[in-house]
Amino acid sequence: MNGDAACPDGVCLTCSDSATPVTVVRLLDDGMAVVDTGSGHEEVSVALVSASVGDTIMVHAREAIAVVRA
Repeated sequence: MNGDAACPDGVCLTCSDSATPVTVVRLLDDGMAVVDTGSGHEEVSVALVSASVGDTIMVHAREAIAVVRA
């Protein structure tokens, strides 16, 4: 999808191989969590990982894909 109108600046956030480290602030119901991105808080899915408050997780497309530090 590179260069597609749905991909601003030629980068597709959904299918690129980019993940962002964030810190889990609070666990919510239904496999969701509030995370600190360093520039604010966002809600992401942690359904695929075993995350706890304080963990650093890697997030791609609002889905946690790994716990990198507990």
